[in-house]
Amino acid sequence: MSIRAYRVLRDAEVIIGYKTYIELLGELLDGKQVISSGMTREVERCLMAIETALTGKYVAIVSSGDPGIYGMAGITLELLEKEGAADKLEVEIVPGISSANAAASSLGAALMHDFAVISLSDLLTPWEAIERRLEAAAQADLVTVLYNPVSRKRTEQIKKARQIFLKYKSPATPVGIVRNAKRRGEEITRTDLEHFLEYPIDMFTVVLIGNKQSYRTERFMITPRGYDV
Repeated sequence: MSIRAYRVLRDAEVIIGYKTYIELLGELLDGKQVISSGMTREVERCLMAIETALTGKYVAIVSSGDPGIYGMAGITLELLEKEGAADKLEVEIVPGISSANAAASSLGAALMHDFAVISLSDLLTPWEAIERRLEAAAQADLVTVLYNPVSRKRTEQIKKARQIFLKYKSPATPVGIVRNAKRRGEEITRTDLEHFLEYPIDMFTVVLIGNKQSYRTERFMITPRGYDV
């Protein structure tokens, strides 16, 4: 969490968000009005936040990571326009720390060159579109960060992603697996494209697949930028 995000949450009168993320805030919730709900209730939460803010209260909508990366910033701004409230409220999008760069820093320096971030969740995006993006990223030899790799109901997509990458990359390509990046209970695994499915992966996990220059040491996963070292 950035210092700015901490201060906003500290000063807010009302905090609204997905219940799992709300639970991570601990003492920052003390003395606040807290509104939480489950998955697929994003529109409802945003409308409630807008309605509450229009009464004059200082409202914070919580996302994990960065609100502008698979977070709540986009839908909030869309609904502000649709509800005709954009000019009635002061709005700040507070940058956060995405799990992509959080996980990369835990692994070492995996994102030192061009990279792509792709979510494997087909809840809002058709799998055919996701598959095309995986194919393009693998063919372009981009370091690729996979979000939402596995859920209880969705276990085949990560296998298909691996098959796509094996078409263009060596089985020895470094892969980093980070669960709970920069949170309590963080787990870090450094492996390769051939073997990474042998390790536990869930919705709290980020998978980083290296490019052809990426390599592993005993402690780090590194993608060279091209400097003469």
